Amino acid sequence: MQHGRTQVGAQNEAFPEKTMIFGLFGKKNSNQAIVDRQYATLTSAARTPAFYESLNVPDTVMGRFEMLSAVMILFFRRTRASATSGQEIAQEIVDAFFQDIDHSIRELGIGDNSVPKRMKKFAGMFYGRLEAYSKAMDANDVPALAMALGRNIHPEAADAVDMRGLADWMFAAESELSAQSEDTIATGSATLPGVA
Repeated sequence: MQHGRTQVGAQNEAFPEKTMIFGLFGKKNSNQAIVDRQYATLTSAARTPAFYESLNVPDTVMGRFEMLSAVMILFFRRTRASATSGQEIAQEIVDAFFQDIDHSIRELGIGDNSVPKRMKKFAGMFYGRLEAYSKAMDANDVPALAMALGRNIHPEAADAVDMRGLADWMFAAESELSAQSEDTIATGSATLPGVA
């Protein structure tokens, strides 16, 4: 972490990568073209209509946040074992994700004084999902991932919503990302599979 960055959460031993976003906006991006290309690919994947038409993700602001979070988590999981360049790109992409959230909050007319509080809430939501989804994926537990997705994507649902299709896609996407080379990651060329 560069000098001058706030090290909030630096003591989190369970998932030390959680400290990543607390360097928000403070780094001069030397990989801008790579980051822009990869971020565009990831956001495009998250907007795939089939998620909203076939896999029970609501086509709402929060539904889109949930899908983009899931895609970012998949990319983050792929790059945590990458070489330094891959990890730096991952950090810059997650920073870009939170910059987009910050921008969206401001566009909604939220006052400047409320933005940091809301950003902290979204960061907490993202990292909560990272931990929950990673726990299920590390255990190769599709039903557990489907349950976690259901809780997060449909928090108000009286009955459980079937998120098995999205869970299956996330496992397939992780497998495809794992097969992509470090050069693919370092050049911002990673791709995600379509929805079967």
